Amino acid sequence: MPDKARQYRPSHVRRLDTLSGNECAEPNCTRPLIGEDGISIISKICHIEAASKEGARYNSDMNDDERRHYNNLILLCDEHHTIIDNKENEGKFPVPLLQEWKKTHESKQLYKLRKTSLLRLAIEAIADLDLDESDTPPKIESFDIEEKINHNDIQRNRYLINDYKVFYPKINAVYRELENQGSFKKDKLLRNIYRLYLKTKGKYVGGAPVPLDIIRTNSDNIIEDIENELLTLVEADGDFYHEDIIYGVSIIMVDSFMRCKILEEPPKS
Repeated sequence: MPDKARQYRPSHVRRLDTLSGNECAEPNCTRPLIGEDGISIISKICHIEAASKEGARYNSDMNDDERRHYNNLILLCDEHHTIIDNKENEGKFPVPLLQEWKKTHESKQLYKLRKTSLLRLAIEAIADLDLDESDTPPKIESFDIEEKINHNDIQRNRYLINDYKVFYPKINAVYRELENQGSFKKDKLLRNIYRLYLKTKGKYVGGAPVPLDIIRTNSDNIIEDIENELLTLVEADGDFYHEDIIYGVSIIMVDSFMRCKILEEPPKS
């Protein structure tokens, strides 16, 4: 059986590629991650904390889902991947240093991508998906984020939610613009995402009479399954599969979580 710690989710690989800016994450490296032919991949996915006991920075307290998760992956050129994964260099490249490289590098790329036009492109792509609309999402515009994170026991994707929640005003501005033009794309998008949530939740919960414990155990898997499904559907639905859509889907996922269309609403106090 293949090593699960190296079975990366497609959405995580796509996000790594998008936020790499075609540059190695080592701060002083200027090597591109795509060859001069424009198609050959010359980058390597590196585990910040090793995939196996033989690797550098191995953490026995992590499980394989955490080891293969986006948070634990950094995209490097071949040379820096080899240097950083050399056990003899483990002391020179500790976990906090690599985490700082990743955060700094991706923040720089996120800043470049902060364009309202890209969000609108992603909104229209998701809203135009032809999904079953028989389920109407609850009419809740927002909720306390940290309370909802804790209520659903989200672990791996806390970083994603806290990093992308700052886009809430920007995506709201796009929704207002669409509504002023007489468009119902916001409602259609939220129905589509809520429908995907119900479908994904059903795979884990089945007919359980008290599903919350199952949802809490699988909340991170549910988020990642929905993201993968969205990217797959958008790619299949039209000529949308490029970095603009990948970037937008992650933001829309977090926004939908904040609007309580993904995962469960905390009890009202």
